[in-house]
Amino acid sequence: MTKNRGNGAKSRSTAGGVPGGGLRIPWLLIGAVVVIVGLIGVIAYNMVPRALERAEAQRYAPSADNPDPSVGIDGVVKVEYPAGNHIQAPQRVAYDQNPPFGGAHDQYWATCTGVVYPEPIRTENAVHSLEHGAVWVAYNPDRLSSDDIAALASKVDGEPYTLMSPYPGLDSAVSLQSWGRQLKLDGATDERIPQFVSALSQNPNTYPEAGASCSTVPGGFDPADPPPFDSSPPGPDAAPMTDEQTDPAQPGGGGAPVPAAPGMPTGGGNG
Repeated sequence: MTKNRGNGAKSRSTAGGVPGGGLRIPWLLIGAVVVIVGLIGVIAYNMVPRALERAEAQRYAPSADNPDPSVGIDGVVKVEYPAGNHIQAPQRVAYDQNPPFGGAHDQYWATCTGVVYPEPIRTENAVHSLEHGAVWVAYNPDRLSSDDIAALASKVDGEPYTLMSPYPGLDSAVSLQSWGRQLKLDGATDERIPQFVSALSQNPNTYPEAGASCSTVPGGFDPADPPPFDSSPPGPDAAPMTDEQTDPAQPGGGGAPVPAAPGMPTGGGNG
């Protein structure tokens, strides 16, 4: 009888892997699964919305049937501007819009290879970037939180033919500029931001100099130390918006030399 009771106790202690017949819980495995599921959730939370946003923005990509998709974006303002009128710093331009999105501009374009400028940059350089097919994302730092600015920067950082900079005194939270087109918005997460970029960045149907560079020109605009923003009125010697004066010795004259980008010839295609 004693022997039989001993065998029964042994059977109960080993059948479930723990004394008393209970089951051994694989806590290590469960913990690993929880961590993996959590990581998948975090990745999905961050990646899926951006993927959906990009897919939606592609609906606004230009095509033969729809050469200017910006006409379908609510709030876009369109103005026709002549191109190729250059000035030299420190001369300024008497712009008719704020921020400007066309007209006379500095001979050097602001580097627009997806650069997020932490400080305001000279307006005349930014406008030249628009002539090359870039989209300039300007924002009022007093109207956006640090999280909003980071969200806005994530749409620009590293994206070809875009640039972003603060614009003190801006009458909206965000303002998007391409050559001859502008869209002002109240927030940094507006769905029209990627739509505008998709419709107008490098759209050869909407800017004057298809194929022009956005890269840094040696000896020209330095993205590490850009010309500063000037909030003061431009003054009586400012160049006019249009190319009415062609004498390079006169304010607003169209004869300022046009710098060549590396690997590209001088001339109107790089103006």
